[in-house]
Amino acid sequence: MVGYLVDKTKSKCFGCEACVQVCPKDAICMAEDEERFCYPTVNANLCVECGLCHKVCPYENQPERYVEEKAAFGGYLKNGRIRAESTSGGAFSAIAEAYCDENYVIFGAAADGLQVYHTFITDKSLLAKFRKSKYSQSHMGTAYKDVKRFLHDGKKVLFSGTPCQIAGLKAFLRGCDQERLLTVEVICEGVPTPHYVDRYNEWLQTKYGSSIKSLDYRYKDARLLESPIWGKWDFQVMYTSLKSNKTIKKDRWFNPFWSIWLSHLMSRPSCYECPYATVDRNADISLGDLWGVHLYCPELYGHNAGASLVVCNSSKGQQVLKKAEQFLYGHELDFKTALKYQSPMRKHIDMNPNRTEFMKDVQSMEYKSLCKKWAKPPTLKLLYQKYIWGNRQKVWLWNLMHKNKKAEEI
Repeated sequence: MVGYLVDKTKSKCFGCEACVQVCPKDAICMAEDEERFCYPTVNANLCVECGLCHKVCPYENQPERYVEEKAAFGGYLKNGRIRAESTSGGAFSAIAEAYCDENYVIFGAAADGLQVYHTFITDKSLLAKFRKSKYSQSHMGTAYKDVKRFLHDGKKVLFSGTPCQIAGLKAFLRGCDQERLLTVEVICEGVPTPHYVDRYNEWLQTKYGSSIKSLDYRYKDARLLESPIWGKWDFQVMYTSLKSNKTIKKDRWFNPFWSIWLSHLMSRPSCYECPYATVDRNADISLGDLWGVHLYCPELYGHNAGASLVVCNSSKGQQVLKKAEQFLYGHELDFKTALKYQSPMRKHIDMNPNRTEFMKDVQSMEYKSLCKKWAKPPTLKLLYQKYIWGNRQKVWLWNLMHKNKKAEEI
């Protein structure tokens, strides 16, 4: 297929940077467009037309998908502190613990302020830097080349990223021995433009005289980290820490970021046509929130402290999960049932017809005006469903009925 490197169609570029890393003449670099998404540019004076960039492009040469029967698992990490520090149920930490026993390297997305980048660690005690959803496309740097080097040196490599980043890695490694590589993908619903958080940061500087030090999009605000008994997985807040040490919390359902992002107004063009948002995946393991837990497996709700869905797409993934289960509370799920609540595993997001107008506004409009125009306040129906008769109340009733049923049986 003809890709972005040929016809400059932006929906054909995932921003995975595989072409940059494979170029033997350093003739390709990533450059931001007006929406602040990065695309490859080729220096014609350095290019020798070797064609390697086309061979590793995951749009032009999509890696083979796993078509084996999938195994699904639902549950959460037994370690309450790490679970509270994780976005959902902490399954990633269990997988890393199970797979990385010796001579290992772990790759993932880390954040330095608002900058998100891929890096690696060789000590599992540093795994916290890869926890938490970043909601920003990470810069790959030399990650693919580093993976190839470590595999060549005989190390076990765990690589985590978005589906398109996994595809970029697989295309980059085509022909290499990947026996010691485990790929773990997040179930992705599109990456937003950095413009939005730029506007937010500018507003904070004006209002408080300080810029963002760190940003946690899905902070659980748990009362007890060691053993959260009443978490806020359903009601996560955006937790902003400023360089002045001031902190700001914004409830999920009143957070303009979620309203705008979930309206599909600010995602990368390729996200609206993503070929990897399908049941057949490239990664050994797919990870996401266990959405729908209160409907088909309420016993895994775990006091609203977070639960994970683990989908094994390969036999290697299933072997690792089997070993990881010692660190998890949970059980096997019916994959087709779990799939009902995971739309990003079935189809790509639809483009909002107002995206073009929003993208123009986000580049120039002041933050509060932008939010007033584009963010939708929660409806009374939504607030009732979440706070009055939401998941917590439904699970509580289920537990009560289940308890009474057990008493009757006795």
